[in-house]
Amino acid sequence: MSDVMKIYLTEDAPAAHWGSADVTFTTGQANIHLQAGDQLRQVQQAARKLRGQGINEVALEGELWDLHAQWAFAQGFATAKQIGKIAWTGDDAVKKVLDDRRDSAAFARQLINETPENLAPMTLANQAAQWLTKVGGDKVSYRIIEGEALLEEKWIGIHSVGRGSERPPALLELDYNPLGEDAPVSAALVGKGITFDSGGYSIKASEGMLGMKCDMGGAATVTAALGLAIKSGLNKRIKLFLCCAENLISGRAYKLGDILTYKNGVSVEVVNTDAEGRLVLADGLQAACETGAPLVIDAATLTGAAVMAVGTSYNAIFSPSRELISRTQEKASAVAEQVWPLPLEPWHKEMCPSAYADTANSRPVKGGGAGGASNAAGFLWRFVSDDTQWLHMDLASAFADTANGLWAAGATTHGVLTIAELLQD
Repeated sequence: MSDVMKIYLTEDAPAAHWGSADVTFTTGQANIHLQAGDQLRQVQQAARKLRGQGINEVALEGELWDLHAQWAFAQGFATAKQIGKIAWTGDDAVKKVLDDRRDSAAFARQLINETPENLAPMTLANQAAQWLTKVGGDKVSYRIIEGEALLEEKWIGIHSVGRGSERPPALLELDYNPLGEDAPVSAALVGKGITFDSGGYSIKASEGMLGMKCDMGGAATVTAALGLAIKSGLNKRIKLFLCCAENLISGRAYKLGDILTYKNGVSVEVVNTDAEGRLVLADGLQAACETGAPLVIDAATLTGAAVMAVGTSYNAIFSPSRELISRTQEKASAVAEQVWPLPLEPWHKEMCPSAYADTANSRPVKGGGAGGASNAAGFLWRFVSDDTQWLHMDLASAFADTANGLWAAGATTHGVLTIAELLQD
């Protein structure tokens, strides 16, 4: 008897003896009964139920499986321990798209779910560079700036956040260039790569620290997005910057009250060492803008305030450009991902005042105070060139602390497809 379970979608109600069940079974076959409403959500929930029953290998069968439904099933079927085996249905073009998505998502999941001990900042930078080199071949080149060399190039934020760890911080600068040496850079990606976040001297409680291996989710997301775009035939020059550090406590760690003066001259008072993500992204955004790219996208598991605002089924997006916000919403919708814009106005730059520096890195109240996600975006805006279209994605749905009806515990990779689509535009 085959161990492969055939999975069908149907809009028929289940037989009476099944009651209101949304998944029914016959020999070697399961039927997902779709109702009116968000059917992709229903498919993902059904996949979670099937996986929870110990089913590890399936074949999708029948005419109702479109691209979005198959990907929703794959997202619900994946776990931190095993992605599971899925035989796609459809023509070769559809299967290739799904294979490319699965490979890219698997890479991001592996990184995000890795233990903090196994994923030092340099390890993250090297694994991202090696995977993209494997995907992009000789069109990829990179360098990694490590430890004290960061100070020599004035990347003060990454160095300050990471100096408390015995394992040095790093900035990965990667160039994907299929066009030739002098080609202009079409877009630059920036990812927050905090491989573990204790909170520093603003130390987190244990329950808040347990999942902080996911704090490099932004780095994994932009890396996987670039890899997926390359697999999909991207013919543009793209640069990638990963800001990698461990935020730990030691005699060398940065402290509350410290003032960091960045490469662009902006001085920042540290009022919360647990608001470290924006400090490393400030370096990455400046590096990205130095490339002259007209589009800069950063992704980060940046604020709890974004989770409070949009929940865990959406990623929050910010931009001074209404057109870019609209385009991002359209791209997300096209790949069945969820984004929601939160406010960002020029005055948000001033919402973290300091008596000692141009700005503080947060407000000295729990969670950064009201509007914390927008205030964090306003802080980042200080490090973006005026002539750059900039999108900030606060990854509220990148990681599930515990299993739920849609996701297994761990990385979700939600956001990878949206950024990949934006690169293709």
